[in-house]
Amino acid sequence: MTLLRQVRMRLVSYDDGSGIDRIGYVHEDRIVDLGEVIGGYGQPGPLSAMRRLLERWDEVRDTLPAPDAAAGPALDSVTLLSPVPDPTKIVAAPVNYQDHRSEMELTVDIGDLAVFLKAPSSLIAHGGVVQLPYSDRRVDQEGELAVVIGRRARDVSPQDALSYVAGYTGCLDITMRGGEDRSTRKSFDTFTPLGPWLVTPDEADPADDTELTCTVGGAERQKTNTRHLIWGVAELIAYISTVMTLEPGDVIATGTPSGVGPITDGDAIEVTLSGIGTLAVTVATKPGAGPSPTGTRER
Repeated sequence: MTLLRQVRMRLVSYDDGSGIDRIGYVHEDRIVDLGEVIGGYGQPGPLSAMRRLLERWDEVRDTLPAPDAAAGPALDSVTLLSPVPDPTKIVAAPVNYQDHRSEMELTVDIGDLAVFLKAPSSLIAHGGVVQLPYSDRRVDQEGELAVVIGRRARDVSPQDALSYVAGYTGCLDITMRGGEDRSTRKSFDTFTPLGPWLVTPDEADPADDTELTCTVGGAERQKTNTRHLIWGVAELIAYISTVMTLEPGDVIATGTPSGVGPITDGDAIEVTLSGIGTLAVTVATKPGAGPSPTGTRER
């Protein structure tokens, strides 16, 4: 077999119509399937194919099949799944851009608040639909760079932190405004679109020099560069690893810049990150949505 002796690639989780959670990397307009690398798709156990790949990434990364050795399906013929469908946790950074702190009229930022958790069940993929849960609550888009961890990280230093990264992807931290805890307001099903794929660090732009643009209905709402993060990616990983052990496949949402705003039924949202690509989703009101049973005070 011809082997791929480098790892500059876009890794994908996908369904080719068989209903099986598959993995591969994108080459031009096709997917090179990586099922053989993880021993096939019939293995017992609860982990997704991508989690199984990341568990072995350091071992297999330099011996992946080359495009001419493993022709796969056309990219436009498959359904992309969330790059990691089953992280053990999604860790998110609140108020990590100064301009977002200003627009929200807050007196605190990430240095005061640290991080919070989002439910993994809130994940949806590129092309998915964000469902608005209530008829009387404001829900906002928050475009972000997301980090996916590649190996177990505990008490790592900022100097070593980026070596624990498997790759980067686009993220929307959809947020319902109100008085509830952040983890409640941001964990509704469909509130964490992720994708379209996982880009390895040597192909993505530098973690702290990535351009981000977010549009709603084609109109630009957010535009920044990750160099403006209050806590950069390495600092975030290092800090989080002192609080909780990060496992392969875990997701870190790094924070959103100014420009958050309400989304409504029928909206199309796109987050474009330089060196990564565009995550696109649409918005719809959840069938049968009625008024919220909790308070509506915005924050």
